[in-house]
Amino acid sequence: MSCDIVLVGVGGQGVLTIADLLIRSAFEAEVPATYAPTKGMAQRGGFVKAEIRLGKDGVGPRIGDGEADLVVGMERSESLRGLRFLRPEGTFLLFDHVWEPTGVQLGNDEYPKTEQVVEEIRSVSDRVILLDPADLPSIDGRSVSPNVYVLGAMLGGTTVGDLLTTALVEKTVSARWPKASEANVAAFRAGLEAAE
Repeated sequence: MSCDIVLVGVGGQGVLTIADLLIRSAFEAEVPATYAPTKGMAQRGGFVKAEIRLGKDGVGPRIGDGEADLVVGMERSESLRGLRFLRPEGTFLLFDHVWEPTGVQLGNDEYPKTEQVVEEIRSVSDRVILLDPADLPSIDGRSVSPNVYVLGAMLGGTTVGDLLTTALVEKTVSARWPKASEANVAAFRAGLEAAE
């Protein structure tokens, strides 16, 4: 069992944090794993990508076009950049967050509608998990962390859950932020339930 994953989004969304948590969990579970991040202008809302290969020994981290078992899009328009990696039998998990680029804010460019993006995804694969940011639960009046929520959805709705146990990843999440353990574990569990 193996899973090739491509995560895409914009800086500040925690794309690289999701990747880090997956890699830490894989090492703990003794699952072979490789990882290649692409940051770009990450701190300025620029494109961010992470390529992760779980369960494969002796391979590099780069994933070619049409090879990913799972593509996770953390931002609606940037998700389209990840679509070329998805294989026809793969799953696309879209966290439908909107981050309008400057061209859209100035009225020069159009921003895609959710339906348009889902239609593009379905032209490659019928396996689509759509998460609405409005459904993020809150704890003490604050929304839970979207990246940990999406990580939970990955475990609950994709083949990642066949390689890494929920309990192990939850332990990794808790250890990463000991002072905010309760809130992050709640975010993880909420994502798990949303995808199931």
